[in-house]
Amino acid sequence: MQLKRMKALWGMRGSLENNLRRIADAGYDGVETAPPGEAEESKFRELLEELGLDYIAMVYTGGEDHYASFEQQVERAARFAPLSIVSHSVKDSTPYGEQLDFFAKAIELERRIGIPVAHETHRGRAMFTPWSTASLLRDLPELRITADFSHWCCVCESLLDDQAANLALAIERTIHIHARVGYAEGPQVPHPAAPEYARELAVHEGWWERILQHQKERGRTVATVTPEFGPPGYMHTLPFTGQPVADLWDVCLWMSERLQERFGGFQPEGR
Repeated sequence: MQLKRMKALWGMRGSLENNLRRIADAGYDGVETAPPGEAEESKFRELLEELGLDYIAMVYTGGEDHYASFEQQVERAARFAPLSIVSHSVKDSTPYGEQLDFFAKAIELERRIGIPVAHETHRGRAMFTPWSTASLLRDLPELRITADFSHWCCVCESLLDDQAANLALAIERTIHIHARVGYAEGPQVPHPAAPEYARELAVHEGWWERILQHQKERGRTVATVTPEFGPPGYMHTLPFTGQPVADLWDVCLWMSERLQERFGGFQPEGR
């Protein structure tokens, strides 16, 4: 199974062209970001083709009608023929019945456009906890997710030791990974290579391995992963100066190379 490593534009500065060229030069397979504005749409397409980069689109529901905003953004994203679409879907405070209605309609739209949609496990959204996500997944068997379990570590103030059943279901339904390492008090460790966070790294890598193993058993030939560490305020900063404690590009690149080393030629458990 091939592992495709994507790079998020989140936190990157500079022009679209410079960022995409830097991503390609670093050995990433693609880019993950919201569709560009109309002024940059043609340039974006040209650069993806020239640089041989795959694309994963991101959408963010909002406003008074979350489904209407989802539909509008997804239909526009589909014009770029992405590998998949990652969605920040609905609010955590949305009543469960309304959440079910949203996701049922989202599944119908996904069928219509023919592009996989992966709803992200994100704070502030419907899938902000393992148990809320599990309820949705049980009620909607076709629903698929982007696994960013770092958010759950923060929400649950733990490494999810008491969430085995809910994690197992989430792992089965994952079609894309956001490889950020969280800890009990936040969604992002200062640097995943730091020895003081070795346990957190090992736990997250265990989850990612289980996801890849499940995908391989289901016959998938390509898996996608984004080392999605973020800038301040996800990244820790020094007091008074606001200076980031690490370089965001270097952190993402370290995680990307680690993923390639560990999972690039993916082998099953017990390797």
